[in-house]
Amino acid sequence: MAIFRQYIAPLLAVLVFVFALVAVSARIFLPSDMAAPAPIEEVGVSSQSTPGNLPPAVQNSPS
Repeated sequence: MAIFRQYIAPLLAVLVFVFALVAVSARIFLPSDMAAPAPIEEVGVSSQSTPGNLPPAVQNSPS
């Protein structure tokens, strides 16, 4: 158990840190349009559920 605490656990922690550092740093090499945050679309009211496209459990529930 001492080998795990002295060698393996610290190695795993360092590997996780290095992986996170590489993943975050990889944004430097992406094209500028891919490095930007993802766009957020406005939620429209046009996609309202009609009784025909509801799941069967909702169609059969008492109102």
